[in-house]
Amino acid sequence: MLKRMIFMVTIKEGTFKETKQLVEKFGASPLSELKDLPDYYTFNKNLLYSHRDFPRYLKALNSGKRCAIVSGINPSGGMHFGHRIVFDTNLFFQENYGVDVFIPLSDDESYITGKVDKQETALKNALTVAKELLAYGFNPKKTFVIIDQIYTSIYNLAIKFSRGITMSAIKATYGYKMEDNPGLFFYPAIQTAHILLPLARFDYDDVLVAIGPDEDSHIRIGRDIAPKFGLKKPAIVHAVFLPGLTGEKMSASKPETAIFFEDKLKDIDKKVMKSYSGGRVSVEEHRKFGGDPDNDISCLYLSFFFLDDKESEKLFEDYRKGRLLSGEVKKMFSKRIVKYISDFQKRKAKIQDKDVEMIILRNN
Repeated sequence: MLKRMIFMVTIKEGTFKETKQLVEKFGASPLSELKDLPDYYTFNKNLLYSHRDFPRYLKALNSGKRCAIVSGINPSGGMHFGHRIVFDTNLFFQENYGVDVFIPLSDDESYITGKVDKQETALKNALTVAKELLAYGFNPKKTFVIIDQIYTSIYNLAIKFSRGITMSAIKATYGYKMEDNPGLFFYPAIQTAHILLPLARFDYDDVLVAIGPDEDSHIRIGRDIAPKFGLKKPAIVHAVFLPGLTGEKMSASKPETAIFFEDKLKDIDKKVMKSYSGGRVSVEEHRKFGGDPDNDISCLYLSFFFLDDKESEKLFEDYRKGRLLSGEVKKMFSKRIVKYISDFQKRKAKIQDKDVEMIILRNN
């Protein structure tokens, strides 16, 4: 019972908290106010909550202009289920609109920030993630993976954009101190180069960046710089934070909070069965008083990713009225996610190194 008192709001409410703050405090706009949004679950279920300039991007896309998406991942570890909202959205635009997707894998940042001990480890991790992206379903002819140790041209572009950034802006955004290494201070210029690359080097008409709410301040630097170099500000859509299995924030550094795409299937089942529950302390109490699906990880994951609206409503109603027990819902979720990860792992096993080479961007 004490554990449940930690949450001042339900886990479901907490999922949307930080994206709501972007609207309330930092001038982003809610996607729910827009008409004619793409008919896709990440939009329909508010898993993409807010935006900057998204209508402009949609207009360019629907007008047949040459558009791209930039959406990176830090390869300090492998992909986990928390990446699904962003990467499903990217894949939707690629499959339905033919959009080219640029995916920076920040191997240099992993090393600079101390997330890995060697540059070689960061490079190895990045190549592994690149293979995972192909297994995920990205089109090798329309996907460009940026690994900075390989695509070193990114540094020339970063040097160019560094002229548009001030140390004051970096300190205000990141809170770095003089005791920190200089690589941290320069990395915002590299990140800006990632974001603006399709516009600055490949002549795309518009770019969309799909990110989590914690990355908005970083992307704002790139948006501020773009006009200084005659470039269009990238549009942004903000994904919500997917709650971790323990009810806390999902973190790659806490394996118990996330389901990784390379987890063993038996371990996934164990993680699910130990996940945070909105059930009562006993079967008898649950049958009598019902559970709280808004505080149940299995209910939320099923609703977000595996069930349609009617199925979700029935699941939540049955859980609230005690017709479904927590253990039963966990088994439902475990069955679905184990199959999902199993199918992914089978696809990845078929991908060869030569396939990965096709999507890695290289210097001209």
